[in-house]
Amino acid sequence: MTGNHGVLPQQGLPQRKSIRLKGYDYSRAGLYFITICTQMRLCLFGEIRNGEMILNDAGMMIKTLWHEIPIYYHEFNVHEFVVMPNHVHGIVEIASNPKSVGAGPRACPVNKCQRTNGQPQGVAPTMSLSDIVHRFKTLTTKRYIDGVNNNDWQRFNKKLWQRNFYEHIIRDHESYLKIAEYIQTNPLKWREDKYYE
Repeated sequence: MTGNHGVLPQQGLPQRKSIRLKGYDYSRAGLYFITICTQMRLCLFGEIRNGEMILNDAGMMIKTLWHEIPIYYHEFNVHEFVVMPNHVHGIVEIASNPKSVGAGPRACPVNKCQRTNGQPQGVAPTMSLSDIVHRFKTLTTKRYIDGVNNNDWQRFNKKLWQRNFYEHIIRDHESYLKIAEYIQTNPLKWREDKYYE
């Protein structure tokens, strides 16, 4: 496999409209339930057996990189998460967003920065939910391509992930518990899942 990075030929796909909530600030602190699907819903990350998700090497890579998000992006925490054959569900928390310009995340914690007119000085714009999902997609795509080229992982069609992602703002504890249970039990309900292929 040379020159194509393990990518199948491009097929025409319709452009998707934004599904974000208009006017909502997705960089504000809070909990968000997200779903990210593979392009064309290809089952690339393993299979469901007896109601249990059996991850292949690609699925293990996806799971590992999800749990590493807070290591590199300190303003984000990750909660419940599941890798399914062709999508992932997870809860992301934006706790705080201090970023010093040119020095990487958390170089200048907000409560220790000097302030002028109430604003931290030397602080770059905050990362949003879309930013962290984009970085997750980019890094996992690169690792997946490495797996295709070096370990014969299943090839994919031009893009590993669909262009957009689905999100739901978690507004209270009851909603959190319902979503957490949905994520944890998702493999048991695979055949009824709307992403089942």
